[in-house]
Amino acid sequence: MGKSRYKFIDHRYPYFITCSTVKGISLFAYQEIRKIIIGSLFHLQEKERVIVYAYVIMHNHIHLIFESEFPADTMRKFKSYTARCIIDHLKEQKRRYFLSELKAYKHSKHKDSEYQVWQAGVHPKQISNARMMKQKIEYVHYNPVKAGFVEIPEHWKHSSARNYLGDENAGLHVTLFSG
Repeated sequence: MGKSRYKFIDHRYPYFITCSTVKGISLFAYQEIRKIIIGSLFHLQEKERVIVYAYVIMHNHIHLIFESEFPADTMRKFKSYTARCIIDHLKEQKRRYFLSELKAYKHSKHKDSEYQVWQAGVHPKQISNARMMKQKIEYVHYNPVKAGFVEIPEHWKHSSARNYLGDENAGLHVTLFSG
């Protein structure tokens, strides 16, 4: 597999990214694992000064719009940390099926781990103007609607859609884009 044509180019812009589990395994259908994702995003906001504009956690992938001084490092840290935590959680809960799947689908180039949680890459798309930002936020929020899980975006609990409606208790705090 060759190098991706998607790259983080300029840290002065926000990015839209997608992170997917290997082979589409539905790890994020489980509350404990979603908590790992939310906790890690919160840590990035608090400790790494990452700005989150929008997010959605689906069953086997996440979409995120964020800004960071070092976006590639931010995503590397996020995926590495969450993978370790998810694997530890699955071991602790004796979730043998998921562990066997994560082991079976591990790419051979990943020599440093017995398991692989995330597909390689995040396919970053630089957001260079307000129109594009609005379009990407809408895409993120409508993802569960398009998948048929809910009828309106704010009914999906694992998303920033309710933040944009002014819900203070909507989960992860996001920086609202109003441009």
